[in-house]
Amino acid sequence: MLKILNLFLLLVFFLPGYSKILKRPIPDKLVVLTFDDAPESQYTIVAPILKEFGFGATFFVCEFPPNYRDSTKYLNWRQIQALDRMGFEIANHTKSHVGASHLSEAGFEEQLTYIEKKCDSLGIPKTSSFAFPGYDWSPAVIEKLAKEHYDFARAGGNKAYDPETDHPLFVPSWAMTDKNKDQITAAFQEAHDGKIVVITIHGVPDLEHPWVNTAPALFREHMQYLADHHYQVISLRDLNKYIHIKKAQKILFPEFRKRMEKK
Repeated sequence: MLKILNLFLLLVFFLPGYSKILKRPIPDKLVVLTFDDAPESQYTIVAPILKEFGFGATFFVCEFPPNYRDSTKYLNWRQIQALDRMGFEIANHTKSHVGASHLSEAGFEEQLTYIEKKCDSLGIPKTSSFAFPGYDWSPAVIEKLAKEHYDFARAGGNKAYDPETDHPLFVPSWAMTDKNKDQITAAFQEAHDGKIVVITIHGVPDLEHPWVNTAPALFREHMQYLADHHYQVISLRDLNKYIHIKKAQKILFPEFRKRMEKK
């Protein structure tokens, strides 16, 4: 019996995986909702529906050019502040939705810190989450995010997030639109056996970008499905309850970098 116990302790404390990366097991039916680009409908339509269902979410905000000052199309900063006070995560999508791989280090830092400073001026907590505009990334950008103490960065990829193999600064997601109802419903069902489903959503509706539009009725239908099937719906930052972020970044980063450099 003592030998079996010693073997168990060896597996728990010295093998990679759960013992080093996870604080606790990932429950089945865990979904993260993320919203991009700060269209006005996220405040007027999305937030009330989320509150109705008791769901968490992350809002990746930016000042989307060229019309971000048009409050009929985009969130203003007081609305963003209100979303924070409702309990949602306000996170960084760069100042002007620019492709990160096209920027110098100084240029990317300027885009990053602009959102941080705006949030700070309104009493919104400093975010630890980032989303790549247009899913555009580079290894240098990921290194910069780690250096600036970001925990998560959301990308695309149409696959579930496995914290034991996917780097937390390259979290995969599915993008919801009017045209992929069945794909999103199937994606929800991938949330099991340690996998987390992350969804990217834009406007509900999205007036300026109809190719990523989700109609309010369809959005509500998706939320009703999650409620009816007893999913736990949280923000990206809430994954800190389950994941040792710094350990994951340390353990997974070298292999992650190697895979990216081969592409």
